[in-house]
Amino acid sequence: MKFQKHPDTPPLEASEAAAWFAGRLPTDWFTGAPEVTADSEEILVVGTLADVDLPETATDAERATARAARIGGFRQDTRDRRVRIALEAEHRLGRKVSWGAVCGDRRELFTTLSVPFMTRLRQPERAVLDTLVEAGVARSRSEALAWCVRLVGRNQAEWIESLRTALGAVGKARAEGPEA
Repeated sequence: MKFQKHPDTPPLEASEAAAWFAGRLPTDWFTGAPEVTADSEEILVVGTLADVDLPETATDAERATARAARIGGFRQDTRDRRVRIALEAEHRLGRKVSWGAVCGDRRELFTTLSVPFMTRLRQPERAVLDTLVEAGVARSRSEALAWCVRLVGRNQAEWIESLRTALGAVGKARAEGPEA
């Protein structure tokens, strides 16, 4: 995947974006290099925080509370600096930057984009979304559709990953082909 930088510069490879964030972020924020993913609208930077140090007797609820507090503290304590880094990256990479953090088994995303997508659905498909809304699973058709996409992504992750791999191979073959 290529990122569009400032109009005067050539596209930036995804690995370069990940390297840029790894080099730009303070070394004491995360336990390793952040996970950097992107699409045509947004770059998402998710870093792993040091896990909480609790006694072995701590309950799952206590661990969840401590991890949520660690992520919340990171979010609040780094807000101003994350904004400055995001503005710098947005200028350089041409996309909005969103953030998230992982602590133990808890993953939270914050400041993420919610991008509208138009779709055409036939009545049976709309009925599925309406059922989810009427049942209280979602507040709107839009939220119901997002719920469906997350469900497919979770339940078909292996298949979707094989599609991504195949698309990567197609992109590589195109890049190695003759110029038009």
